[in-house]
Amino acid sequence: MSRFFARSDSESEESSSDDEITDKAPGATFKQSLLLSDDEEDTKRVVRSAKDKRFEELTNLIKTIRNAMKIRDMSKCLEEFEQLCRAFLKSKNIVDKEGIPPFYIRLLADLEDYLNQLWEDKEGKKKMNKNNAKALSTLRQKIRKYNRDFESEIAAYKENPQESADEEEEEKEPEDSGSSSDSEGEVSSKSFLKKKPEAPSEATKFLKTAKGSGDKSSSSDEDDDDGDWSPSDSDSSSETSDKEEENALKRKRLVTFLKVKRAEDTEKPGVRKEERKKKPKQKEQIEEEAEEEGGEEAGGGWEKVKGGVPLVKEKPKMFAKGTEINTAVVVKKLNEILQARGKKGTDRAAQIELFHALAAIAAENNLGQGILVKIKFNIIASLYDYNPNLAAFMKPDMWKKCLDCIDELLDILFEHNNIFIGENIAEDSENLAVSDQPFRVRGCILTLVERMDEEFTKIMQNTDPHSQEYVDNLKDEGRVCGIVDRLLTYLENKGSTEEICRVYLRRIMHTYYKFDYKAHRRSLGLQGETKSEQDQEESKEESEGEDSAVIMDRLCKFIYAKDRTDRIRTCAILCHIYHHALHSRWYQARDLMLMSHLQDNIQHADPPVQILYNRTMVQLGICAFRQGMIKDAHNALLDIQSSGRAKELLGQGLLMRNMQERNAEQEKIEKRRQVPFHMHINLELLECVYLVSAMLLEIPYMAAHEFDARRRMISKQFHHQLRVGERQPLLGPPESMREHVVAASKAMKMGDWRTCHSFIINEKMNSKVWDLFPEIQRVREMLVRKIQEESLRTYLFTYSSVYDSISMATLSEMFELEMPTVHSIISKMIINEELMASLDQPTQTVMMHRTEPTSLQNMALKLAEKLGNLVENNERVSDLKQGIYGGYFNRDQKGGYQQKQSYQRDQKSYQQKQSGYQRGGYRNQNQGNY
Repeated sequence: MSRFFARSDSESEESSSDDEITDKAPGATFKQSLLLSDDEEDTKRVVRSAKDKRFEELTNLIKTIRNAMKIRDMSKCLEEFEQLCRAFLKSKNIVDKEGIPPFYIRLLADLEDYLNQLWEDKEGKKKMNKNNAKALSTLRQKIRKYNRDFESEIAAYKENPQESADEEEEEKEPEDSGSSSDSEGEVSSKSFLKKKPEAPSEATKFLKTAKGSGDKSSSSDEDDDDGDWSPSDSDSSSETSDKEEENALKRKRLVTFLKVKRAEDTEKPGVRKEERKKKPKQKEQIEEEAEEEGGEEAGGGWEKVKGGVPLVKEKPKMFAKGTEINTAVVVKKLNEILQARGKKGTDRAAQIELFHALAAIAAENNLGQGILVKIKFNIIASLYDYNPNLAAFMKPDMWKKCLDCIDELLDILFEHNNIFIGENIAEDSENLAVSDQPFRVRGCILTLVERMDEEFTKIMQNTDPHSQEYVDNLKDEGRVCGIVDRLLTYLENKGSTEEICRVYLRRIMHTYYKFDYKAHRRSLGLQGETKSEQDQEESKEESEGEDSAVIMDRLCKFIYAKDRTDRIRTCAILCHIYHHALHSRWYQARDLMLMSHLQDNIQHADPPVQILYNRTMVQLGICAFRQGMIKDAHNALLDIQSSGRAKELLGQGLLMRNMQERNAEQEKIEKRRQVPFHMHINLELLECVYLVSAMLLEIPYMAAHEFDARRRMISKQFHHQLRVGERQPLLGPPESMREHVVAASKAMKMGDWRTCHSFIINEKMNSKVWDLFPEIQRVREMLVRKIQEESLRTYLFTYSSVYDSISMATLSEMFELEMPTVHSIISKMIINEELMASLDQPTQTVMMHRTEPTSLQNMALKLAEKLGNLVENNERVSDLKQGIYGGYFNRDQKGGYQQKQSYQRDQKSYQQKQSGYQRGGYRNQNQGNY
């Protein structure tokens, strides 16, 4: 024990660590950490931030990926890349604050270049096994798709890769210096670095000497290790420490040149795998020790390790030097670029840049506007092809480029009248040269604008409607409508009738759902004589623009007269009806709907047209409600609301309960049909209008037919809401819109119109529903009037049996209605035989008529009741008999069959008994006779 504690703590730790590294296997470095004391473990505990932990996880995965890249293990690369993507997604919050780390961008760029290099190396691909080849194809597709989100960062890195690498080193150095000691699990930026090789002459010289002295150094190390346990170590501690330092320096130098040699050997193609794997165990131990101990000292001589050789992609040269640039050469180059369009592996962004470069060359050499128009057509088409997936929408930068390019194309077409474009122009008959004027170019500007309009709809569908981004994207609608208007002006002069109808429909689709506030103000007569100067200026500006009603009327009537396709005409009619209903032109909208007969065959139309039809019917019903036509409003909204799928039928979302009925592909198709959020109809307003209309119709009907067994339901949904309200064990003040309507219905049933009015019109209902109408006060007045009238009818139905006579003046005071109104309501009820009464004109009194049935009538009623009971009993008996014989009403077929078999057996035995009785009787009779 005295020999064991002879040396100091520092010396014993150093010697023990050397002994373990040299004598044991390479995995002994892990056991070394278990031999540390508790004090040393406490000092090595470092509190790290969330950023350091996340970035450490990323760097560990990146190191594994780079190691797999070195040995061309594509399966491992794919597995680790998927883990890296998940880890990066977890650290999204930190990345949003700190920015995307440069080492992450560098890995993405290097990995993509490395995979492209492997993909182009056909001989290397043949040598791969099946798993690696499959993993290479999968990983290549994933990295290309994943790198689209980091195009700008990767491009910046590729332009100046050294700068981004230096930035990362500057970020990593203070982190390394700030920590007192790193644990074995921490991975710093130095794990991606290797030492720069020194001059090859010195390396070869030292390697020659190192080969001969390797055994000696190992034997000397063993002698030193044996001597560490001798008693003389306490006397010569300084000598051993000097020797250990010298040995450590030798090992570090040796490791440096061994690394250089191994790197050079791996680069030689003729070296076999077995020779590369053969390494002495001692050299592996020395390398691990040098990497752990000597990493900080050699920090100045490190360089970055990149996964594979990066491919520097040079921009392809458009034309060789000295080439005469003319129209034929440019068209040939254009066709070469177009040949790569749509092929797998084509860089779409680079293709767009080539088109732009070709257009610039054509403009510089004054090749004419014909070739420029043809290039513009291909640029816009390539922008649309940038996203191969139909469900994907254009990115903001591509969207801006598309709008700019279409504007430029329209500018050229308006400035030069000698350019003729069309789909019917063959490529062989195109005139693109300056000498061959007028220019003839194959292409359809209408198709490009229609696709642009569809892309705008896709952008709005895939944007969060409650974000500022949606508002910013919606601002582009003005520009889209401007492009459609310019195209409309162009086609009116040069387009065919079919093209004009198509572009008119596009203009209609951007107009029909918008409320024209300027026309509404003018209709209300706000432009009076006594107005301020500012109001007069605003009125002048408003009067300058054309009313949307005039625009819709002009465009739709042209389509009605000229269109040859049913679909465009149907869409135009529905949009025209919607626009009329939105602006409270009820009679025009109703007449146009009835004349079109669309409700007869709309079920055969395609889903987008059916959605437009549903939206039109809903808007028609809301318009009727605003005009006070409650029955028409209820009939228009009945089909949509009774289905319980209003959200889905109006194209405003998918119901979760129907998710099991559709697969993923159907769900994608239905999502593409959804209407953008700014075109939605308020579903709560729609339901409220329907329930209030049903209340005004259903409550008087229920009071009139309270004891009628054959009473029918006008609205099932309204009755459902009433039943839900009755089931509640505790009735509190109403909170939701439905509860307000149910509470108002109960009050109207009792004839209390004031309570009903307070439930329908209050601050909460105003904010949710009624304030959303353009004419708020008019709608409220109409509602109050309807509630008073229907409450009066309900009161007379409910309490007519109580009164012998009632004064109309009293009724007028109770319901705050004018005498003529009360008189007309009661007269209609008497004429329709709803109320058994008569009017006494001199006294303004309603005389109730109650007729008691006579004795004969009472007997007839009793007879009818007994006959009904008899018929019911007979039907029940017949049902039971059919059940015994296994008929339709017997659901258990097996049991019915068994019962039938037993019945047949009983019948057979009964017949046998009967025959036996007859034979026995016959014998007895004969015996008696004898």
